[in-house]
Order: sequence, then structure tokens, then C-alpha cells
Amino acid sequence: MAAYFDFPASLSTERLRMRRWRPSDAEAHRSLWAERDVRALRRIGANGRPTVEEMRERLVANPLGAEPGLGLLPIELRDIGEFIGYCGLVVGQASYDEPEIAFELAQRAHGRGYATEAGRAVVEAAASTGRRRLWATVREWNTASFRVLEKLGFDRSGRVDLDPERGDSIWMTRELDPPTV
Repeated sequence: MAAYFDFPASLSTERLRMRRWRPSDAEAHRSLWAERDVRALRRIGANGRPTVEEMRERLVANPLGAEPGLGLLPIELRDIGEFIGYCGLVVGQASYDEPEIAFELAQRAHGRGYATEAGRAVVEAAASTGRRRLWATVREWNTASFRVLEKLGFDRSGRVDLDPERGDSIWMTRELDPPTV
């Protein structure tokens, strides 16, 4: 594993602020799980789990993506502080050296360019760590995420993981410019 500069603990854009997770984010984060497409891997189970308290415990014990040099950051609207989702870098199905960008927004925040705005900030931050490439995996049915990734400069890599039950995963990639000194 190569050495990289740290991924920032917070990022800001014109309309958004991304920061570290707080235990108080558990309820809003769980609501994202409840909104997910039925084909998504992680959803609220028929038994109602994970509960808000279980998600709070996870956030305290191991903040999402807390691996050094990576991380998922909650996204909130700068003007009112409302939690609308998250964006950041994870190992996911990729690697520490070439991580995945991941993002998810509450349905009420869709269609306003927030995912693209947060994604741009994360791509720039990833480049500043010294990484040279990012990946993204997207289910074939997720047209909104494809649009965001294309706006961020990601291209289809040609790799597809077949999954007839939940939809095939399409691998996308983006080369990063080296950081300027």
C-alpha cells in the first residue's frame, strides 16, 4: 500500500458542507436505508433492523469509511444544516490505492445537482491525496448515478459483474490529475 496524503475530514462547496459523522446522524442515515431501491444490497430488513440505535452505535464505534486516508462524509446543506446524504471514498470493491467513490442522497434532495457538487469536491480531494485513479460501481438500473458519474468524468471500464437478482454492476473509472505543489 502506497503512502498518501490524508483525505480531508471536511469539505465545503458553494451549497454543501461535508463533515465527520455524529451520533445524531443515525436517524437520517437510517432513513436513507429505508428509501433504497428493493434491489439494493443494504436495506432495512423485514425485522426493522438495523434500528436507529444500532446505527448510532455503529457510527460511534466505527464511523463510516473511517479507514485512514478514506472516508464517507455526511452532506448537509450549508444554509440550514440539513443532512441530505453522504459522499466520499471507500475501498468497497476496489482497493485502498484506487478507491471507490460512493454517494447517496435522500430522495428529497434528488435532481438539484447536490450529488455532482459533492462528488466534484471528493474527486478533487482524492487527487490531492496523490491517488491516480478512482472507481465506481453502479447497478445497471441506477440511471441517476450514471449521470452523476459521467458529469464527474467517469467512463465505463468494460468490466461488468453479473447479478441477475439485483442487477449487474457496471464498473466505471476516472483518472486523476497529479496534485500540484
